[in-house]
Amino acid sequence: MSTSTTAPILPATLAAPAPPLVHDSGADTAPGVIVIDSCTSLGGTLVVRLAGEIDRSSAAPLWALLASAADHGCTGLVLDTSRVAFCDSGFLAALRWWPRHGRRLRLANRSRAVQRLLNASATTRQQPHRAGSPTAAVTS
Repeated sequence: MSTSTTAPILPATLAAPAPPLVHDSGADTAPGVIVIDSCTSLGGTLVVRLAGEIDRSSAAPLWALLASAADHGCTGLVLDTSRVAFCDSGFLAALRWWPRHGRRLRLANRSRAVQRLLNASATTRQQPHRAGSPTAAVTS
């Protein structure tokens, strides 16, 4: 059976796709991307060059690398951070974790972002803490 009508199934007003709605909150919601640019072992010292952005959501590869190095007996860590464009408390947490159990840490070629984070952390630790304040939990 055939029909001779060629009318569209949907009227033209329903068939045309609506333009997508775009909401721009102004904030970057994409997670940061950290790149372990190079990694070398010199005796018991691990030398790592980092690049990119290090935040809480992107620090997992760095944590995995540091945990593996600690499990394999590395006691020294040199981080070259000259190519780190952004970092936050996720990076700071890794820096504070490494020196536990007698391990040594050295930051080489600190980028502006890393230096800014370290300065902010040092300033926070130097301010007198009040009970219940958000900075009271920050320790070295």
